[in-house]
Amino acid sequence: MTLRCIVVDDEPLAVKMLENFIARTPFLTLEASYTDPVLALSEIRSRAPHLAFLDIQMPDLDGMELSRMIPSGTRIIFTTAFKQYAFESYEVSALDFLLKPVRYQKFLEAAEKARQWFEMQEAAQQNVQQEQQTLFIKADGVMQKIAMDDILYLEGMKDYVRIHRTVGRPPLLTHLTMKAAEEMLPSGRFMRVHRSYIVALDKIDAVTGNNDISVGNMLIHVSDACRESFETWLKSRSLISST
Repeated sequence: MTLRCIVVDDEPLAVKMLENFIARTPFLTLEASYTDPVLALSEIRSRAPHLAFLDIQMPDLDGMELSRMIPSGTRIIFTTAFKQYAFESYEVSALDFLLKPVRYQKFLEAAEKARQWFEMQEAAQQNVQQEQQTLFIKADGVMQKIAMDDILYLEGMKDYVRIHRTVGRPPLLTHLTMKAAEEMLPSGRFMRVHRSYIVALDKIDAVTGNNDISVGNMLIHVSDACRESFETWLKSRSLISST
């Protein structure tokens, strides 16, 4: 799969570096480069590239502001000299965060993560279109098909996700963010209950009074940020008298 890219950075030398990196990467192609973020926004909306490499500190419109205006079909990789923006970058669903001066190895790792994300999105879309109940996950260097019925829960491990499956099936480790995994899975069957956990709702065995979920042999705590949505789901499926 070839990903179409746009570069936005007010520093010409930084633009040139990213252009060279893209040219060196076989599965990337450069659509355009911009030093003016306002002009870039218009072009991104019209061109709808797969990836936008965005600097954060730019005049008139900084990268964080720009990222919130870009259509969701275009994914973002931030480039900046200021590491304090790292946490905020993930809040706007960036695929990755590259600290300047960017080394090609780190660039390639981010690009590979992006390619994997789009491949999985494409596979997930094919699943929906074909009404299949499977997903393709890249693990151990190959795209492996797994049945959603076999998934118990997903565990976030920084830039990786471990997929825990039913008895007899070993867990799979894939290079993916929890945000990307959450977007791939059908919301009616899976729910994010913690920053580090997504559970298969039909695999929940019990829920304690402390909002701990029993799934397989694991006890997962529902975080405060996820409690309201989980309790709403649980209430809709509970046979509890209101009197």
